[in-house]
Amino acid sequence: MSAPDETRDASTADELLRRIESVTDVVLTHLSVEDLLVELLERVQGLLEVDTAAVLLLDPSSEYLVATAAKGIEAEVRQGVRIPLGRGFAGRIAADKQPVLLEHVDHTNVLNPILREHGIRSLLGVPLLSSGEVIGVLHVGTLGARRFTDDDVTLLQIVADRVGFAIQSRRVEIERAAATVLQRSLLPARLPVVADLEMAARYVSAEHGGVGGDWYDVFVLPSDRLCIVIGDVVGRGLAAAEVMGRLRNSLRSHALFCSDPAEVLDRLDQQVQHFDPHKMLATVQLAMLEPSLERMQLSSAGHLPPVLALPGQSAALVDVQGDPPVGVPSKRRRRVTTVELPPGAVICFYTDGLVERRGVVLDVGLERLCRAVAAGPVELVLANVMGQLIGDSPPGDDVAVLALRHQHSGNGRDVTAAPNEVTRSAAQQPSLGLTRRRE
Repeated sequence: MSAPDETRDASTADELLRRIESVTDVVLTHLSVEDLLVELLERVQGLLEVDTAAVLLLDPSSEYLVATAAKGIEAEVRQGVRIPLGRGFAGRIAADKQPVLLEHVDHTNVLNPILREHGIRSLLGVPLLSSGEVIGVLHVGTLGARRFTDDDVTLLQIVADRVGFAIQSRRVEIERAAATVLQRSLLPARLPVVADLEMAARYVSAEHGGVGGDWYDVFVLPSDRLCIVIGDVVGRGLAAAEVMGRLRNSLRSHALFCSDPAEVLDRLDQQVQHFDPHKMLATVQLAMLEPSLERMQLSSAGHLPPVLALPGQSAALVDVQGDPPVGVPSKRRRRVTTVELPPGAVICFYTDGLVERRGVVLDVGLERLCRAVAAGPVELVLANVMGQLIGDSPPGDDVAVLALRHQHSGNGRDVTAAPNEVTRSAAQQPSLGLTRRRE
């Protein structure tokens, strides 16, 4: 006698599973986040036989839930409803990470008046979670009185888990694309043309892990000095790319009105400390090349030192005393190093992705870089650097490299030097081009 009931229960369970799977099927993968949510809510309405459904997502401050998609109560989205975390129906769900059931909706248990104005009598809401963290709330409601059951709660939470996964997957995909576009838009489309100066750059994104915050910049100042910047923001993804963009633009503004690289970085750091404390951390190297091209002033905020190669000599790390990265509180005044660049000299700036490898001492990567740099045409130099340090292996981190060469002597004679094989390690090599350091 029990067999038909068991068959019916199994059939019902299979049908329920199929309906749940339909909530996030592959057909939805081409939709934007907003369109995806609207389609998902329409399916949730049919699955639970409810009159309304809505998704509120946590805003960047993590203090408010913002109505993002709705069916049956579209006014929530159109009016930009914001619910403080911990308050009201949705706010309690997000704060406690627990479902909430309301058999009778009134002003004592619902903060949003739109729900009452639309005649909603009963509500059920569950948290949207991603890796255990709340990203929003999914709630459904009925115009007639309804006592939601434990099975309803379980079913809606299963749906919410799938919706949360779909939202995060789509967000990651969209943010990766946006970060890539933003990053590429902020890198120089072309390097400036400066008489008697040869320049070349390379940028390679990490194969895995999303876009990072590496950047380089080269621009001419009103004083005719050339400003060279290379930096690396801590973090990855859209957030790192956004920080990189803000730092790049701020640094340009400060450099426009200040001729001291150390003071430019100090001003940049003061700006970060005031407006974005504990949210930004970046290493930055800023150099200003004199119009004569014979010397540059350089200041380093926690960045790896450049490599300098002089004609007929082995390349070596420039002896730059690093100051704290941008975003690290410090009362110490930043310092400037003056580097001599005689005709034929090549100086190479880079980010740590070029020389750092997991399980390998950093000095090894720096030695390899010094062996790869020589006083010759910069395109050949960078080809050799990328071939020797990257080769066929996919980089584990973003790589930015920028090389400059003082191409001619004062009488216009090209002083191209053939690349020289370096026989001493970076640790054994003397520092090149250092004339003085301002404390």
